[in-house]
Amino acid sequence: MRKSYRVKKEADFQLVFEQHHSVANKMFIVYTMAREQPTHFRLGISISKKVGLRGHERVWVKRRIRQSVLEFKPKMRSDLDILVIARPSAHDQDMAIIKKNLEHVFKLANIFVDEETK
Repeated sequence: MRKSYRVKKEADFQLVFEQHHSVANKMFIVYTMAREQPTHFRLGISISKKVGLRGHERVWVKRRIRQSVLEFKPKMRSDLDILVIARPSAHDQDMAIIKKNLEHVFKLANIFVDEETK
């Protein structure tokens, strides 16, 4: 995923946290914020040391989240900043379970474009 699709700055993260709409399931918490002048969505991922003490464990989870979002990209709304926070239960899960839970929480957050409106 290109860097233009990422929320990188601390100020941007804090803005989404302050003006957020949040939903959660057992593996992820997702914060969303509508943006003005959207060209595409932006994604921020946060994984604490509670998920994995070693860095490579956290990167492993982050890569799977990014890959899942890349597969969902055609169905996603373009007017959002999205923050995904992984919970400790995401640590030892395989790709299919992570993708399934991420899709579930994205549906709860109304991140996907409705098929009827296309």
